[in-house]
Amino acid sequence: MNRKLIAGNWKMNGLRADLSIIREVAAGASPSLQAPELLLCVPATLLGEAVQAATGAALKIGGQTCQAADKGAFTGDISAPMLAEIGAHYVIIGHSERRTGHGETDEMVAAQARAAVNAALTAIICVGETLEQRASARTLEVIEGQLAGSLQGLKSPASFVIAYEPLWAIGTGKVATPAQIGEVHAFIRAFLVDRFGPPGRGVRILYGGSLNPANAPEILPIQDVDGGLIGGASLKAGDFLAIYATASALTV
Repeated sequence: MNRKLIAGNWKMNGLRADLSIIREVAAGASPSLQAPELLLCVPATLLGEAVQAATGAALKIGGQTCQAADKGAFTGDISAPMLAEIGAHYVIIGHSERRTGHGETDEMVAAQARAAVNAALTAIICVGETLEQRASARTLEVIEGQLAGSLQGLKSPASFVIAYEPLWAIGTGKVATPAQIGEVHAFIRAFLVDRFGPPGRGVRILYGGSLNPANAPEILPIQDVDGGLIGGASLKAGDFLAIYATASALTV
């Protein structure tokens, strides 16, 4: 069984006053390598102070996106080396909000993922279908295309994590059924094994659609669900640590 990863995505939320949340989460992170890994991906403005707040704890800090280039005339962007230098360990790549709101294509996502890996960051590569695509029975076709395009140029399956985020279940309160989640995660696993061989079994696959303390006990035990990419619930230390506790109980 892969070590579970409980990852929070604060999105465009968080001011210095919210560093207290990071400290509370850090205090609840177990240093045991048998426990799930705990991660918070915060806005760029908080990265440095978040790293400091988590110093000495098992909590890791990550970025929410990165530019494919290491440096250059990209006003407002942040590069993978910048994230690594400030102390980040992970970076989210190709989140649905970046794909839809910023026009990021699979090709762009792949370039960003390669940049992250080259900077010794672990890339959390997001894939997922819209409600229309699911309704037209195209879910697996869409996922396959996104995986094929977004993993271009990545050689080591140990350098990235996949997050399945059904777009229709993000921020809507809707959650895919266990059967739906299991089907997609099994498909992703099969794709990874076919592409990378046996090492593909070691790639962690996260569920990223409105995971919360109430549904975590039902979702996290599903085969090939190796953790979660959590939005709103990660902004409340109690909720985030409750999900972490559920994941921890599964490793006992």
